[in-house]
Amino acid sequence: MSVPEPKKKKAASGAPAEPRARGRIRRKKAAEAEEAPKATKAAKAKETKAEARNLEGGRVHVYSLDGDVVKSVDLPTVFRGDIRSDLIRRAVTASQANRRQPYGPGRRSGAKHSVRWSGKGQGVSRVPRIRGSMTGAQAPGTVGGRRAHPPRVEKVWAKKINANERRLARNAALAAVKEVAMVAARGHEFKEELSLPVVIEDGIETLEPDGGATREGVKILDRLGVYTDVEQAKEGRHVRAGRGKMRSRRYRQPRSLLVVVKDPAKVRRLFGNLPGIEVVSPAGLNAEVLAPGGDPGRLTMFSEGALEVLRSWSP
Repeated sequence: MSVPEPKKKKAASGAPAEPRARGRIRRKKAAEAEEAPKATKAAKAKETKAEARNLEGGRVHVYSLDGDVVKSVDLPTVFRGDIRSDLIRRAVTASQANRRQPYGPGRRSGAKHSVRWSGKGQGVSRVPRIRGSMTGAQAPGTVGGRRAHPPRVEKVWAKKINANERRLARNAALAAVKEVAMVAARGHEFKEELSLPVVIEDGIETLEPDGGATREGVKILDRLGVYTDVEQAKEGRHVRAGRGKMRSRRYRQPRSLLVVVKDPAKVRRLFGNLPGIEVVSPAGLNAEVLAPGGDPGRLTMFSEGALEVLRSWSP
């Protein structure tokens, strides 16, 4: 009688084991069925954002003043050139150098003291000293003395650059404007699904706001999703380090959005008072405006009419 008892226990223990195993399998399937729609929704959301930004064939969206997508257009061929960082840096350096003003000290700077020399054999160095004291003056290399090699007015700061190089640098800076990674690397902040460069309808050039013009400009930028970059530029304003703070350039202001329109005078009423924003016409575009400091990828907004002007430019 001792032999069949373990068989009955196995049968008894095995009978309820089968439904438990089946129950576990069913619960896993149910969990997987619940997670599947969530993953599908996330994937669809990512695809929608990717489609909104990365249009086929170098196309960009045209936005209304309310921030809605009106249509999509092809970018001009000038945006399809190579991004030459070396040419951009060279053009920006030349532009900055050509603006430098010659400077130098007065002819008698550091030599206006009444000095005397005690002579040899006095146990002190042979340094001209201010009369009546032991303070050194006038001699180069002396504390309080004049500079040995001060800056000269006749020095030429300008740097030459060929017109063809300047044009290629401008086109390369334009090509970098549409690259999302380069614009983000410069530190600009903008809405994730925004297509770059930002293109807005021509109504922005004929807009006559009822209230404050700057207040209306802030609303437009907020609807487009680029106003956070303006706020960042406002917070980034700081006192300059060095002597420049005493020479009429006390503050440093980061660059923000670049607005390119056919009639800058009217649009400047909307954005001219916002920190870091520049409003220019297509004729005013150059490497320094498109890539401040020689770093390509500035956040840029074109009006639809200004973008059409660029279609006649050779790449």
